[in-house]
Amino acid sequence: MPSPATPPPRAASEHARARRRLKARALLLSPALLVICGLLVLPLCIIVVYSFLTPGTYGGVVWRFSTESYVQFLFERDLFDDTLAFSPAYLQIYWRSFIQALVATTACFLIGFPTAYYIATLPERKKYMWVLLITVPYWINLLIRTIAMLFLIRNEGPLNHALLFAGLVDAPLKIAYTNIGVGIGLIYTYLPFMVLPLYAAIERFDFRLVEAASDLYARRWTILRRVILPLAMPGVVAGSLLVFIPSLGAFIAPDLLGGGKNLMIGNLIALQFQGSRNWPFGSAAAVILMTIVLCALLVYVRQQSKARLRQLR
Repeated sequence: MPSPATPPPRAASEHARARRRLKARALLLSPALLVICGLLVLPLCIIVVYSFLTPGTYGGVVWRFSTESYVQFLFERDLFDDTLAFSPAYLQIYWRSFIQALVATTACFLIGFPTAYYIATLPERKKYMWVLLITVPYWINLLIRTIAMLFLIRNEGPLNHALLFAGLVDAPLKIAYTNIGVGIGLIYTYLPFMVLPLYAAIERFDFRLVEAASDLYARRWTILRRVILPLAMPGVVAGSLLVFIPSLGAFIAPDLLGGGKNLMIGNLIALQFQGSRNWPFGSAAAVILMTIVLCALLVYVRQQSKARLRQLR
C-alpha cells in the first residue's frame, strides 16, 4: 500500500499535466515578455537613469549624479550668484499640451460616438466596409498624412478656396501654424482610436433595452444618457485614454501644423535631444510626463474599484 504522504497516481498525473501547461504558457509568453523588456522596460530604465546624470558638453551624459534637470524644470538659475527663481515656462508647455489633448479627446468623442453608433446599427455586410474605411488612413505613413493636412488647411489650400468660393469668408482663414491647426491635426490623427473602441462596445449592446426604455416613454436624450452611455462607458474610457495619452506627447502634428511656434511636450523633449543636446533634461521631462500619466491612471483605477465595490454592496 502507498504511504499516506505519497499522492495518489491520479493526483500526481494531474499535477504533472498542470506543470506542463504552465511551462507551455511560459514558453509561449516568453517572446512577448522579451520584447516588452527589451523595447519598453529597458529604454524606460535608461531614460530614468539619464534624468539623474549631468549633461555632456556636446551632447550625451557625464556619469555624475545630479538633480539639476528636475530643478531646471521649475526654477531658473542665475548666471552670476547661482540663486534660483521660479520659472513657469515649462509648466506652461505642459498645461498647453494638456489643454490641446483634452480638446482633441473631447472632439474625437463628439465625432466618434455618433459614427460608432451608426456603424454598430448597420447590417452586418456594411459594418465591415465602414470599419475598413476608418482604418484605411493608417495604411499611409503619419508624416505623409500630416503634410497632406497642412496643404489642405493652409491659406492657399482647398479648404480656404472652398470657403471663399462659397462666400462664407472674405479672406483666407489662418489655420495652419496655429493652435487650431494643431488641434485639427490631433483630431485627424487619433479619431480612429476613439471610434474603434466605441464601436466594439456599442456592437455588444442589447438594443432591446432601448426599445424597453422607449416603451416606458423615455425621451431620446434620456435613453442616451441613462441607458446607452453607461453601458458603452468601457469603450468611452478606452477610447479617451487611447486619444488623450498619445496627444499629450504628440510631436509631428505640433511641429508641422503648429510651425514650432507654441511648443508642446513632445517638441520640448525632442528639442533637448536634437537641438540643445541636454539629454538629462529631456529625459527628466519625459519622466515627469510619464509620472503624471501613471498617477492619473492609478487614481482612475482606484476610483473605478471603489465604485464597483459600492455597486456590489
